[in-house]
Amino acid sequence: MAPPPPPPAVHSPSSNQYTQQFLSNVLSQRGPSSLPYSEDVKWQIRQHLVSLTDTCPSLQPKTATFTHNDGRTVNLLQSDGTVPMVYQGVTYNIPVIIWLMESYPRHAPLVFVNPTRDMIIKRQHPFVNPSGIVSIPYLSNWVYPSSNLVDLAGNLSHFFSRDPPLYSQRRPNANPNPNPNPNPHPPPGTSFSSSGSTRPAIPPRMYPPSPYGSGGGGVGRIMDDPSEVYKRNAIDNLVGKLHSDIERLRKVREADMDGLYSAQGVLRRREKELRKGVTEMLDEKEGLEQQLQMVLMNTDVLEGWVRDNEAKLKKIGNGDVNVDVDEAFEPCDSLSKQMSDCTASDLAMEDVIYSLDKAIQDGTIPFDQYLRNVRLLSREQFIHRATASKVRAAQMQAQVANMASRISQYALS
Repeated sequence: MAPPPPPPAVHSPSSNQYTQQFLSNVLSQRGPSSLPYSEDVKWQIRQHLVSLTDTCPSLQPKTATFTHNDGRTVNLLQSDGTVPMVYQGVTYNIPVIIWLMESYPRHAPLVFVNPTRDMIIKRQHPFVNPSGIVSIPYLSNWVYPSSNLVDLAGNLSHFFSRDPPLYSQRRPNANPNPNPNPNPHPPPGTSFSSSGSTRPAIPPRMYPPSPYGSGGGGVGRIMDDPSEVYKRNAIDNLVGKLHSDIERLRKVREADMDGLYSAQGVLRRREKELRKGVTEMLDEKEGLEQQLQMVLMNTDVLEGWVRDNEAKLKKIGNGDVNVDVDEAFEPCDSLSKQMSDCTASDLAMEDVIYSLDKAIQDGTIPFDQYLRNVRLLSREQFIHRATASKVRAAQMQAQVANMASRISQYALS
């Protein structure tokens, strides 16, 4: 920690006006020398820095060149100065640099402690790493647009008061005879334990120069701990390999899935074809069974007729019986006999009408007699045809009933 400075000078209105004019000039520049902030937040950045200067006059805004880890350099705004803190009733000033990164104020700024040559950073500090980067909860929980630099300075002062991040190096004593009387009040740079007892200062050693720069025009380069860099590089390498393996495995699995989807489509198409074929085969089987039943019924009818007329056939074959043509076929029932008579009468009348047509053409009968006979014959022919139609319908019903009884008989057998 730096020793307490003399009382600060009063922040005059002229210095405040100078700060505002400086910020207006640098934020309004255009072209290659312009600052890399978004146009819609430049006024808000100006207000944040002006408010911070009004609250902590030691933190003055300036521009400097910032170097990223990948070597890129960019001109950014920073607030360079000290943040007051109270430790054991004494006020000390901690030198810090607050860098406003390109994404500010939507993202938190980057804060460093900037130890002088006679200061060192406390080892294993909860909020400051060995490179000087500050990470307090307010920075981790930065919320745009409510978070600002004034509250950040207050939080820095609060957390630094709980655990000072800097110590003063103990310089070699030029007097060979050390003072035998111990100092009851240790210097401000001496560390303290949780019990309040004095802890020996760290022995003097050679320290590299501060990587953050002590002036406004210096280069602000983030110097990470080598072990952290190695760990981060190893993690990045492992993550990269893992991503490549996942991508390769994903492509293989996608190819397998495409093949499985294609096979599934072929199997479904074949399933439809098989189902269609099975349905057609069942329909064909049903049709063949119906045809088989019809053949069996017809066979039964023919066998019965042959059995009934077998004696007559033997007599006809021997020549013992003279068969009348009209009696060669006997109707099996009254409907068949009536159907035969109606059909014979219809055909006979058709022949008579045909003969009358020939006679009228030859002039053998007078025309009025022809019309009278045709009218009578046509009326009688219509009656026979109507009767035959009714007989045919009755025969159809009798045949259906007979088939139904025969089908039940064959089904039971």
